[in-house]
Amino acid sequence: MSLDVSPALLEKAERGEVSDAEFVACVRESLPYAWEVITGVIAEADTAPDGFADNETPPPDETARGQLLRALASDAIRGGLERHFGVKLAFQNCHRVAVFRKSEVDSTRYQAFVSPRGQLLNQSPELRDC
Repeated sequence: MSLDVSPALLEKAERGEVSDAEFVACVRESLPYAWEVITGVIAEADTAPDGFADNETPPPDETARGQLLRALASDAIRGGLERHFGVKLAFQNCHRVAVFRKSEVDSTRYQAFVSPRGQLLNQSPELRDC
């Protein structure tokens, strides 16, 4: 299961739409490691002159790795986080999370990060089974 959904939130979802704020709160509570990594990278990007930051530290265990994978592999979760923080998230391997300003999506740096070449250059034997 990706998220720990309260009965009240599930009931609300069954009746209709859930707000981004409610959804993001559920993500924050359900995926604390992923939340910590993503908000940490966003905080770094906010103070970086070029607005770019990334996390290259592997998760401490498989539970943490699973949280990152669930958060960034889900279109709904990733999209909710991007809307909430006003950024574009990018993801390589099983743990490299990068954040870009939305205005940078057409930039050379973003395009290089999300390219097949960028993915291949970010490989190492240690990450083979991540």
